[in-house]
Amino acid sequence: MSDTVTLTIDGQEITVPAGTTLLEAAAQLGIEVPVICYHDATTSNGLCRVCVVDVNNGRLLQAACVTTCANGSTVETRNDRVERSRRTILEMLNSAVDLQHAPAIQTLMNDYDADPARFPNAERREHALLDDNPFYVRDYSQCVLCWRCVQVCADDAQYTFALTFGGRGFDTHIATAFDIPMPESPCVFCGQCVGVCPTGALKPKIQWGMEQGMTPEQIRQSTRRRKHRVEYED
Repeated sequence: MSDTVTLTIDGQEITVPAGTTLLEAAAQLGIEVPVICYHDATTSNGLCRVCVVDVNNGRLLQAACVTTCANGSTVETRNDRVERSRRTILEMLNSAVDLQHAPAIQTLMNDYDADPARFPNAERREHALLDDNPFYVRDYSQCVLCWRCVQVCADDAQYTFALTFGGRGFDTHIATAFDIPMPESPCVFCGQCVGVCPTGALKPKIQWGMEQGMTPEQIRQSTRRRKHRVEYED
């Protein structure tokens, strides 16, 4: 078996090591493929499908973050089929969750001329703000279920396994086991989940407080009260 494969991406021929993903190969050519669920620090799962590309004019578009390069393939990263698919995905995400604090996704909405009002009767994911620790808040009404936080909390990085999934179908959401408060979970408050969140569903307490119009002193007092509860409530 050859250690390399040669393929054509957007009219440019490239030879890459076997096992290279289409996303990685495109990046080597300077071709930017949009992503949401993909992150360098986490395992690619091909969930959001925004990175889909057209391989050999096949019946189905392929997720570039998980599809490996095949010898002789012809790949188009931005034709009518691809753009229509990405636009629809972005419109569906926007119809279900609050993306006002997701600037990268808003940029994609503009790039693909997505209509945020295309699905006016779509059901929204509504979740109460979770403020149960001194360090960050969780607002899952802004969550697109990209898995990044769950993965980085698990064996992709931290090995803490504090975050998981709750519910089924449309009601699926990120949660702690049995929905216990974060301080009662294995969380060590490393902040890696906050760092990889693309939408603002996980946000530092200080940033969130400033967005609410709180003064620095009010934020400090709130954080101190929350810390006291975490340490001594039991």
